[in-house]
Amino acid sequence: MSVFNNPAFDEHESVHYFTDQTTGLRAIIAVHNTRLGPGLGGCRMYPYASSEDALTDVLRLAKGMTYKAAMANLPLGGGKAVIIGDPKIQKTDAMMRAMGQRVQLLRGEYITAEDSGMSVHDLNLMAEQCDYVGGHFAHFNYLGEPADGNPAPATAYGVFVGLKEAVAYQLKKPLEQLHVAIQGMGHVGFRLAKLLSEAGTRLTVTDIDTELSQRAAKAFNATVVDVDDIYDVKADVFAPCALGAIINDSTIERLQCKVIAGAANNQLEEERHGRILKQKGIAYAPDYILNAGGIIDIHHQRIESSPEKLKQHLESIGNTVVQVLQRADTNNLPTNLVANAMAEERFQQCGASS
Repeated sequence: MSVFNNPAFDEHESVHYFTDQTTGLRAIIAVHNTRLGPGLGGCRMYPYASSEDALTDVLRLAKGMTYKAAMANLPLGGGKAVIIGDPKIQKTDAMMRAMGQRVQLLRGEYITAEDSGMSVHDLNLMAEQCDYVGGHFAHFNYLGEPADGNPAPATAYGVFVGLKEAVAYQLKKPLEQLHVAIQGMGHVGFRLAKLLSEAGTRLTVTDIDTELSQRAAKAFNATVVDVDDIYDVKADVFAPCALGAIINDSTIERLQCKVIAGAANNQLEEERHGRILKQKGIAYAPDYILNAGGIIDIHHQRIESSPEKLKQHLESIGNTVVQVLQRADTNNLPTNLVANAMAEERFQQCGASS
């Protein structure tokens, strides 16, 4: 199947395939839209079953970044990179340097950053070969504390703010009266659990890595369930913080929540699932609005800014969530379609005026 025939292709501006025989690098970079600015998006390393699966993922993720940047009011477009391979056994320093060289070839059309299977160390290696790496250094974090460049704290805080405002709008409940089921206890999910626990929220958690789940159980007095059982938990909020496409035909009828608000990218397997959620009375806070904290952080590290300005920008995520929920209710539309329309208004108007 060609790129143009892939169901996830949406008039992406460019798609690049890269290999390096010496290091075993096999990578794809997709740039979706640069009307608002260069395409920013993380680099993910994952053992995809096929190159077609990798292509589908990178196309979906790049498009999501365009919409995320637009809704976060950033002068950036959307791009993404994927490296095909198991990061636990195949990733090497030489491979990361080779990836940096490939990103450099795009001359700023795409700015890379951290994603699943990658670390700040990996980004530092890329940055030895490339001028277009974000998230590998930081002057500050949103609390004014020392920062290592990892945008996960800002991402988690943005999700927390968005979740809090979605609940206030939809359920009229304070956080201390909530029960939240979190799927995924990685860098962002664990930090979200910490913020919620500190606010008095009752937690149920799961992760494919049982050690991470048990860590959360001990730290936050959370209930742990098996990976597949998280969909059946009767909670106020379901917070997906792992991989995408988890709201689908096989899971959507099992959900017993009133709000979905989490950090995972592309939570809806298909856009039609947003309409089903609305029919079921479940308020879906679009993922690319909630999880924009990472790119907001990266942007503020690249300009003259401050912890106060970064935190203020992160907290604007809550206002955006409420705007989407209000417009969805007023027009009786699914929130994902409302958010998409709002984002398109922003980057299409920019393209028309340029």
